Amino acid sequence: MPLFPNSRMPQPMPASRRFDVSGINETIQRALAAAGLNAQSGPMQGVTDTINQALADAGLTQRSAAPGGRGVTIEGTARQIDTRTVDVDPPSTAPASFADASVTGAFLTRSFTNQAGTRTYKLYVPASYAAAFGAPVPMLVMLHGCTQSPDDFAAGTRMNALADQHGFLVVYPVQPATANGSKCWNWFRSADQARDSGEPSIIAGITREVAAAYRVDMGSIFVAGMSAGGAMAVILGAAYPELYVAVGVHSGLPCGAAHDMPSALAAMQGGAAMSNPLQAPGASTVKPGAGATRTPTIVFHGDLDRTVHARNGDAIVAQVTAVGQTQPSLRAIVRTGAARGGRQYRRTDFVDHAGQVAVEHWLVHGAAHAWSGGSASGSFTDPLGPDASAEMIRFFLARRHDGDC
Repeated sequence: MPLFPNSRMPQPMPASRRFDVSGINETIQRALAAAGLNAQSGPMQGVTDTINQALADAGLTQRSAAPGGRGVTIEGTARQIDTRTVDVDPPSTAPASFADASVTGAFLTRSFTNQAGTRTYKLYVPASYAAAFGAPVPMLVMLHGCTQSPDDFAAGTRMNALADQHGFLVVYPVQPATANGSKCWNWFRSADQARDSGEPSIIAGITREVAAAYRVDMGSIFVAGMSAGGAMAVILGAAYPELYVAVGVHSGLPCGAAHDMPSALAAMQGGAAMSNPLQAPGASTVKPGAGATRTPTIVFHGDLDRTVHARNGDAIVAQVTAVGQTQPSLRAIVRTGAARGGRQYRRTDFVDHAGQVAVEHWLVHGAAHAWSGGSASGSFTDPLGPDASAEMIRFFLARRHDGDC
């Protein structure tokens, strides 16, 4: 509002005219003095300061006097200043902040924070997705291995191409070097093996955030991982069976196989093969959701893996098939074959009484610590083996719950 409500507001000054702000100040000072008011002391000092502040806020003078105590001469026109506050950078962690939820065929970067910490993640939205219409789509959470990144993992597994083909979202949480020097998920720490605690809670939080922001079929959310990421995927399947409908594990370890670094190294060499996560040493913090059930799981492992022994794949299968003593027994069907690249494999299907395959175990002969059938454009891949990515997607999509979770 005007400083003097009863006075007429001056008209805007033509742009071509120059005006001297110091002259404005001097005129005001003389007018106050003529009225017998000392503008430099007492109550009138506040009036003077207010006038100077208003001129400064309007961009017509500096906040501090120029040398010699005089103002500066500027050229311009009178204008109204809009002082409204505009939020130009809303928080990126709230689902409502996904302003580009309609962007398709893009690899987006996001960040999530909860009480356990902060993790960046990348989200691939297939070109077939449209935010405004259409049926809910499946979603896959992919957990990279040690030293890897989402871009590297996506390139090696070619999972984004499969997302384009089948129409599902892919989420790639990032494990930073600040959380683990080798960028491994901390699957071996008790604090990171618990429901609603540590890294599992962060990954589950990322999953829920994306599902809330996009049109996701809540009965078709899956999680898969490689090596340390595979071990964390097993933990998530046990801790959040109501969230993840099925689990994919490549070169991973069973839930609760370790509780610190020494036990982790022993487990990786095949020294710890536990069949029940609730009985594994150091795994007392593993807390599956209420009414624990057998989470459908597909396991890939190379029999020449020198980093994570293939016995860990056997242990994962034994662990998953043993969860819940009231679960019906499974019948094993073994078949052998050879991939186009030349790798031979043994595939064991564990089938329930209804003929549904609950667990698949692929043992790839001659393969080391590498994603079977992966692309050479990514790290830790074996192009000669059967296509683990395609087989996992086949396994996952056959187990969609059509949103009944």
